[in-house]
Amino acid sequence: MTSRYRSSKTSEGLNSLTPRRRTVVKAAAASAVLAGPLTATLPARAVDQAPAFLHGVASGDPLPDGILLWTRVTPVPEAIPGSGVGPDTEVSWVVARDKAFAAVVAKGSTTATAASDHTVKADIRGLQPGTDYWFRFSAGGTDSPAARTRTAPANDAAVTGLRFGVVSCANWEAGWFSSYRHLAARGDLDAWLHLGDYIYEYGTGEYGTRGKVVRPHAPAHEIVTLADYRIRHARYKTDPDLQALHATAPVVAIWDDHELANDAWSGGAENHTEGAEGAWSARQAAAKQAYFEWMPVRPAIAGTTYRRLRFGKLADLSLLDLRSFRSQQVKVGNGEVDDPDRTLTGRAQLDWLKAGLKASDTTWRLVGNSVMISPFAVGSLSADLLKPLAKLLGLPQEGLALNTDQWDGYTDDRREILAHLRTNAIRNTVFLTGDIHMAWANDVPVDAGTYPLSPSAATEFVVTSVTSDNLDDIVKVPEGTVSAVASPVIRAANRHVHWVDTDRHGFGVLDITAERAQMDFYVLSDRTKRDATAKWSRSYRTRSGTQKVERVYAPV
Repeated sequence: MTSRYRSSKTSEGLNSLTPRRRTVVKAAAASAVLAGPLTATLPARAVDQAPAFLHGVASGDPLPDGILLWTRVTPVPEAIPGSGVGPDTEVSWVVARDKAFAAVVAKGSTTATAASDHTVKADIRGLQPGTDYWFRFSAGGTDSPAARTRTAPANDAAVTGLRFGVVSCANWEAGWFSSYRHLAARGDLDAWLHLGDYIYEYGTGEYGTRGKVVRPHAPAHEIVTLADYRIRHARYKTDPDLQALHATAPVVAIWDDHELANDAWSGGAENHTEGAEGAWSARQAAAKQAYFEWMPVRPAIAGTTYRRLRFGKLADLSLLDLRSFRSQQVKVGNGEVDDPDRTLTGRAQLDWLKAGLKASDTTWRLVGNSVMISPFAVGSLSADLLKPLAKLLGLPQEGLALNTDQWDGYTDDRREILAHLRTNAIRNTVFLTGDIHMAWANDVPVDAGTYPLSPSAATEFVVTSVTSDNLDDIVKVPEGTVSAVASPVIRAANRHVHWVDTDRHGFGVLDITAERAQMDFYVLSDRTKRDATAKWSRSYRTRSGTQKVERVYAPV
């Protein structure tokens, strides 16, 4: 196949007081009879078809010689997600260089069992680097849809260009996944990055729908048990736009909090009530098990999502798990945000990140980062803007200046990583971030208080939400109304922030060459419309060696 690496291209914190965003789920709901919500995770055509591939196919974590393939088979009609029933079923897979599967390069089989919710993965090796492939699964005479994937370039390849879709925060009930559809339609992605909140854990109507549930969750109650998490993942995987994107390019995914529960930390979550919902350790284990069953992700290090991928000499990508090891979030204003004994990353992961950044010999060091690392002060916002902004970010609503669920709540970890970048003269580090339901282009200053007189150690591109409420949704005003007022105020209080859009939904496309890394931001016409259009909004880039962001007036 002709290489597509080219020189040019066309075209939410826990505190010790009252919960902030919480609707307690009754214990009875967590143990409800499964039959009703389970069937909602299957398309109507599943009633009398089996075996069937009703949840699509996917690939992920591209390597120079391999790719991870995923699917879920329904072997008999009653073997619906989360049911725990259904026979062991042989599932075969085939990988070819062409969509017609005339040039097969790899094939094999595995067994889908109820123990893994009839999901299967195949970690394929022996492939050629930087190459497009097609794959599909088969069971009992039924073929899955065919899908395209792509391997990473060879580790020593002089790659001239890379292009990644970038998304986060997809609340099923708040709208349609048009961002996925528009990314799938491009046909030019080497991979796509999901930076967290691939699913949401809340019950129907409990979170961020601007008063309108566009389409209900399954199960309807908040997910707590292993069966619950499986059902919710299955519901998401019935979305045709999500299926289309998974069938177009490999995903590289990390989790944030909602794959577990809102504002999760190592020992609990804001959206978890011990007693009524059982032990946090059991819920966390169930959420993680379902995640690894239903996502084409390698649990590379001790069952977490932190790991590193390489794309030739042009870029490596360090993916962080900022939920499994973090200390409990603290209330803003008590000074504990600076406590060196508190951690966001955990000691082992921070050391791993520092070592990888220092040892990297690629032009660009990308960091998949689920919560914003750039400092963010909002103390000068007017009360009418501060209160809804605070609600969105999980801030106290009377004028505090930090979001302690982000790196702002763990400033010692941030100081250590930024000092490491400066001390070792590590250039071209770009943090790619989700979570906050807004789009940002930031320098990452060593000292925000004296910036821009002091240096920037890195840059950060933050993508907005696919559907989850942003500021205009909370205030319930037309898109752009709040951003027009809030954006200049936020920028005035945060001189390292080049741009912020508080109001729109959409996605990013990150395009990388040796000279620059550019993020093109796209916005949707209406998240509640299934046929929503997408248009380019803004572009920012960081040029090699500068550690600073600048505006660009056209997409790549």
